[in-house]
Amino acid sequence: MKKKFEVNDSNPRCPWCLGFQEYVDYHDQEWGVPVRDDQVHFEFLILESAQAGLSWATILKKREGYRKAFADFDYRQVAEFPESYVQELMQDPGIVRNALKIRAAINNAKRFMEVQKEFGSFSTYIWSFVGGQPIQNGLQSMDEAQATSPESDRLAKDLKKRGFKFLGSTTVYAHMQATGLVNDHLVDCFRYSAVKP
Repeated sequence: MKKKFEVNDSNPRCPWCLGFQEYVDYHDQEWGVPVRDDQVHFEFLILESAQAGLSWATILKKREGYRKAFADFDYRQVAEFPESYVQELMQDPGIVRNALKIRAAINNAKRFMEVQKEFGSFSTYIWSFVGGQPIQNGLQSMDEAQATSPESDRLAKDLKKRGFKFLGSTTVYAHMQATGLVNDHLVDCFRYSAVKP
């Protein structure tokens, strides 16, 4: 019988992360921390668009594979990936081998730089959708968690208009949660106050 995973401390956490150690580490160190760095935003855009239709746990386990395959998430390099490299990536077990998602990542790198040119940074652009400050949802339980919001609807619509792919409202909301535009830690989670500005 498989041994049940146990966290080695007594900190109260959001229950969704209690599956394996990398998930707990991600929850404790990254999820919900406000991100203003464009390269980190690009990393999460790649990972979240790859996640569409899959579990985040699957993508988290492949994160290092993505780091290697996508030039350490350097959007300038990704934007220049040729079609021959797409075919190479289709053989790489370290990532999700979906040609549409791989091509979307290359396309999104180009669109990402267009946004940077227009707004000065991608961070300035994306934070404008929440008025520059994280939305504090104050969730009491996972039953109150949502998959989209009016802000993610607007952002997804704008990204689509700008030519981004595989970034619908649900995926965009996951990005907002991950990069701290939204604080969706439960109020009794030890990280809820830690990520508040």
